[in-house]
Amino acid sequence: MHSRNVWHAMSGPGFLLSSWPWRSAGYLLTGAVTGGAALVLIAATAAAGAVLTVVLVGIPLLVLAALAGIPVAWVERHRMRLIDADPAVDPHRAPLAHGLWAWLTTRMREQATWRELGHALLFAVLLWPVDALVVAVALLCPLSMVTTPLLMATVGGGQEAKVLKQWTVTTWPVAFGIAVLGVVLLMLGAYALGVVAGARAGLTRLLIAPREAELGTSVVELTRSRLRLVDAFEAERRRIERDLHDGAQQRLVGLTMTLGLARLDAPLGPVADQLARAQEEADEVLAELRELIRGIHPKVLSDHGLPAAVADAADRSAIPVDVDLALSGRLPQAVEAAAYFVVREALTNAARHSGASRAEVSGGHRDGRLFLQVRDNGRGGADARAGTGLTGLADRVSALDGRISLSSPPGGPTLLRVEIPCVRTDRSA
Repeated sequence: MHSRNVWHAMSGPGFLLSSWPWRSAGYLLTGAVTGGAALVLIAATAAAGAVLTVVLVGIPLLVLAALAGIPVAWVERHRMRLIDADPAVDPHRAPLAHGLWAWLTTRMREQATWRELGHALLFAVLLWPVDALVVAVALLCPLSMVTTPLLMATVGGGQEAKVLKQWTVTTWPVAFGIAVLGVVLLMLGAYALGVVAGARAGLTRLLIAPREAELGTSVVELTRSRLRLVDAFEAERRRIERDLHDGAQQRLVGLTMTLGLARLDAPLGPVADQLARAQEEADEVLAELRELIRGIHPKVLSDHGLPAAVADAADRSAIPVDVDLALSGRLPQAVEAAAYFVVREALTNAARHSGASRAEVSGGHRDGRLFLQVRDNGRGGADARAGTGLTGLADRVSALDGRISLSSPPGGPTLLRVEIPCVRTDRSA
């Protein structure tokens, strides 16, 4: 089974033969390099800023030093992928405006910026030497011991070899014994590398990852933004429906009446026939436009609510539909629109694809939720992922914190359930 992080890998067999020990060593080794570089840059920037503050040139340098934790945290989030498949989430918000000043003010006001600065200082002063020390003790020292026979045969001319530059080995049995001991220590060091790397990554995630409160705020803001998008979408649909209803449709009605009057005044002959055909074409265009307007946002839904709109959709369905909706009062506009279009899509699919001879729409509002069911007696086998149009509607319902479930076994029946949390409103019908 594929391990998602170094802790999971160490808990199972095959750790020593996997890539995880080397990934752990790479994580600690790059940490030593990154921490040393961070120490030099932060110290140099802060020192230069402190010296040059008297001439105001140092103030931008001090600001850069204060923001040094941001790039260090960015590097750390990418380095953590060496030993953890779950990346750390970036806690920073997007600025509300464009430009350097908006970005700077946003970052300076965030708690995450100062936590990342604290992490960068801890990393630059304390953590990277620990990384370097662990790599040296757990990896480099055992490797040096493993190569003792090779060093004795080459550098020592077969006479002697230095072990860790401390002890001299002069016999081959001792040299090979040191090599075997190095292999054992290398195996133990692999686990030590994994433990230290996992602990380092956990500490880093604790310091630079967003807090639960920040995540909760982000989730709330995301939910609100989705609701605002849904409301804006519905408002735009209603605007288009009004413009077509009050504009293009009325002009087409006027054109049809004008053509009808012209037919009455024209003598029998080719001109009258052409006027008749033009009036028929105008009538067909008007009918198509009315159907388009009803598809964009039915006026009956805005004026009379969901039960009337569902009843209207049932009357226009190609198969008989029984409607049983126990709804009183009005629901939020976005909820009514989403529920209506789900019902209409389900009825359209039932008529076109299922071979059903009858369908039923039922539901009601209870316990602060709208419940709808659309059932047909067709052949079943429906799949929402097969391009039936329900996928987009499911996303739309999900934006309202609702859900859609589809049950359609081969042979039928097909049952579509919709559940959306909402409260009744006092909008007039």
